[in-house]
Amino acid sequence: MRVLQTSGSVTPERILILDADTALRGELAGQLRTEGHEVIEAATAESAIEILRATPVQGVLCAARASGWSCAAVISLARAGGSDAAFIVTCRREAVAGAIEALRNGADAYVVLPDDPVRAVAIVERALEKRRLRREARELREQARTRLRYVGAGPEGAATEEIVRRAAPTKATVLLQGEAGAGRSFVAEMIHEGSPRRDRPFARAACAGLSEQLLEAWLFGSDAASAGEQPQRHEGLIERADGGTLYLHEMGGIGASLQVKLLRLLQKGEYERVGGSRTLRADVRVVASTRLDLAEEVRSGRFRDDLYYRLNVVSISLAPLRSRKGDIPALAAQFLGLHARALGKGLRGISPGALSALFAYGWPGNVRELESVVAEAAAACRGEVVGIDDLPTVLRGARPDEETGSALIPGASLFEIEREAILRTLDAEGGSTARAAEVLGVSVRKIQYRLKEYRTGQPASRARAGDAA
Repeated sequence: MRVLQTSGSVTPERILILDADTALRGELAGQLRTEGHEVIEAATAESAIEILRATPVQGVLCAARASGWSCAAVISLARAGGSDAAFIVTCRREAVAGAIEALRNGADAYVVLPDDPVRAVAIVERALEKRRLRREARELREQARTRLRYVGAGPEGAATEEIVRRAAPTKATVLLQGEAGAGRSFVAEMIHEGSPRRDRPFARAACAGLSEQLLEAWLFGSDAASAGEQPQRHEGLIERADGGTLYLHEMGGIGASLQVKLLRLLQKGEYERVGGSRTLRADVRVVASTRLDLAEEVRSGRFRDDLYYRLNVVSISLAPLRSRKGDIPALAAQFLGLHARALGKGLRGISPGALSALFAYGWPGNVRELESVVAEAAAACRGEVVGIDDLPTVLRGARPDEETGSALIPGASLFEIEREAILRTLDAEGGSTARAAEVLGVSVRKIQYRLKEYRTGQPASRARAGDAA
């Protein structure tokens, strides 16, 4: 019997072999074990289903028909039970139709046996590699979706997410405006992830701080050459992003010549490389962002009005964190969970005193700075709850009482005491206004109304507050 040579790059996996043929099952198992895989054998479909329910399995070699079950039926039950194993159908030449049926129902490959058990092992390993790539892609997307809660849980964040939800599936260009750190790059990723282009490239061009010549070559590529030399082709970001999304970050200050070339790209999908003469085409969806007020730049003559209107098909303005402090509990809880997992720590939350310090700070760096602060605090924390001592020095200020919170002291106003109770409960409930309202015995509307008040730091009139109760 031939044995595949181990390349050293194969990742050991747990593989289930379902086949009533004991000899063939044993031969396949031997080949797979030689490659370092763990093998479980099953003679009937019923026992295989039980194994899949009880044991994590990465791959299944499944006979086209076993104990009266088709492989397609086994796949269906396995998927219903949550298994994401790669399925490879094994069949005899006269039963290839059953293998084709299984392929239509989610199998990854099939192999004819007993002609070449060695080839079967190679097919198994290719299918396992495809499964690993699918899982990695899913995990990366899930991480992206988790991080894309960056825009906040308050009314502004909800409004932004609604615009993104409607705009993402279209081809419309999007203009993002807001301060540095307000989450523009994350919204650009949200748009790409929610679009039909999600499986194509997302190319990010940081336009600020580059000379116009360098930025042009970076975006459009070049065919430039020194005198007497053959032209050297350099691929630009537009070419790399073909079929996907091109994100122009901080593009408000680009020069007049580059504005003309971007306008042509948006109007006709055409461009030339720097130093080249051949017209190229690209299908890119453009998302642009800027800290500048582009409408004012147009009025001042520094930015072309026709390019502005092409970019501003969908407009999203992101408010600074200091004007939406009600989002801090949910954002901080999100970032704490993210960085605690990355550090391998079981952090349960943020103390009332530390949360009050987050509210008292002005956040010149916006949400990006909040994430950085929470990441630093998570790394510094030695217990299960992030306290004020874990925060950077600039946030500590007057030290609140960790056990009771800064507002729960003699002389505190009812507004401050209520705010402390709401913030503490929101922190304990992971930023969920619905769960916090249930714990406190008030309406969700009242929690949301109070969070609006906390953004300004001032209580609203009692009449209006009564309306929100």
